[in-house]
Amino acid sequence: MTTIRKYLQIHPSDNVLVALQDLPAGELIHFNGDSFVLPGAVAAKHKFTIEAMAPEQEIHMYGVLVGKTNRAIGKGEAITTENIYHAANDFKLGKRKLDWHKPDVSRFSNRSFLGYHRSNGTVGTGNYWLVIPLVFCENRNVLVMKEAFEEKLGFKKAKSYEPEVEQLISLYKTGASIEQLLSVDLRDVKESHRHHKLFPNVDGIKFLNHDMGCGGTRMDSDALCGLLAGYITHPNVAGATVLSLGCQHAQASILRAEIAKRDPHFDRPLYVFEQQKIGSESVLLQEALKHTFTGLIQANQQERRPAGLDKLCIGLECGGSDGFSGISANPALGYLSDMLITLGGSVILSEFPELCGVEQELSDRCKDEETALRFMELMKTYNAKAEQDGSGFYANPSPGNIRDGLITDAIKSAGAAKKGGTSPVQAVIDYPELANTPGLNLLCTPGNDVESTTAEVAAGANVVLFTTGLGTPTGNPIAPVVKLSTNTKTFEKMPDIIDINCGTIIEGTETIEQAAERILDFVIEVASGKQVPKAVKLGQDDFIPWRRGVSL
Repeated sequence: MTTIRKYLQIHPSDNVLVALQDLPAGELIHFNGDSFVLPGAVAAKHKFTIEAMAPEQEIHMYGVLVGKTNRAIGKGEAITTENIYHAANDFKLGKRKLDWHKPDVSRFSNRSFLGYHRSNGTVGTGNYWLVIPLVFCENRNVLVMKEAFEEKLGFKKAKSYEPEVEQLISLYKTGASIEQLLSVDLRDVKESHRHHKLFPNVDGIKFLNHDMGCGGTRMDSDALCGLLAGYITHPNVAGATVLSLGCQHAQASILRAEIAKRDPHFDRPLYVFEQQKIGSESVLLQEALKHTFTGLIQANQQERRPAGLDKLCIGLECGGSDGFSGISANPALGYLSDMLITLGGSVILSEFPELCGVEQELSDRCKDEETALRFMELMKTYNAKAEQDGSGFYANPSPGNIRDGLITDAIKSAGAAKKGGTSPVQAVIDYPELANTPGLNLLCTPGNDVESTTAEVAAGANVVLFTTGLGTPTGNPIAPVVKLSTNTKTFEKMPDIIDINCGTIIEGTETIEQAAERILDFVIEVASGKQVPKAVKLGQDDFIPWRRGVSL
């Protein structure tokens, strides 16, 4: 019978323990030959001291500095935003630390997935057509195309809530009271019928909207063109229709130049329509509809074929993180990252505000000094801009993070960085560049879930693994986003948005290594189109370009 642990020391040098379950006041703690009683209750996921601490004393977790006390703290007292503040070690150029232990990947060495092979050598895990506005003025026309295409071609999601509304209307017309309407169980309403797909080899038409392209800085519009070029050239995309007004900063010529940077021999269908040149909106839409339809015919000729796991590029994300993130789901992704890199694949670790405090470790792991210097410069520049605007990296944790045990940014960051495993950093990428180097890539993005996921996919991620402690529905239009819960409670409470439970690691029924292998099995099924993640089923097509101002 497995004994469920009540608390844990993450690293031998840590001077706090993590509560793995709610601990009441008076709980007797046994640790390293010492015993003491908790003076107050400590909620699961939160941390408590193993010694009495003086003001300005350092707090260590994961073996790194994560905060300092702002008053005396008693032995066994929980750390909170009231008694500690953010602090992290400084960093500088150090010696290369490139030795790492490659995991045993024999069980996966001959595995493959079924993907869509593109002429540039990349392999998609999906086959989508994109309809994109170059400027927000074209958002309405994109939505008009969506309304025209989605249902008729069988791409509209089966689950809509129109039948529920129809039931409420029917009850209202028959005289139901407000109390009766509020008490009716709408879960009994049958889902709408899914239309047969006209193009079975096309996974969908994705219609992106955004509020950029003009009116902001030229830097923002140029970055937008780079981001959109990343989506158009993405291995999961068969072709694209682009709507342009004509006078905006984000010109079609800039978009084409960005496409050429990423794929000099780009040969997929690309149709660009400029409204001010064409004139009539009706003619614009008719031409866009006709070309998009014929593009879908070409896209439908693509079929899945076997590809090695080295063709996988995994984006590593977290959102709605909690105090278990750094000891369950994130380390599991770290081990998976090391496995995939050993197999020749690529992983992308982003969210630079959530690498605060572990800069020294990551810079030392960079393959050479030039790469390390680029990482350190991006971190310093980003944080300096944030501080200039009154919100440095220290302000990154959200209220939900803090409520569930991530008291400082350094605590959050030390756990978030575990997703990147232990392998050397092969490349440091600035937004919105392409991450096409086998191995571990660091991509400069904000910690905002959707902005970062949007950027990782533009950089080439053909699957995104997204850990969450509190639960989040985040998805992406063209890349499958697999959601992993850090704890069983959230997994059981939100089964409609979470795919995999890593709470087994906290409960001691599964090791980090076992969980990583289970996740990789699932990824292969997703990449082959045999498993559909919850975010894809829900049509959670989140897409937010990053304005290069401050977003943490």
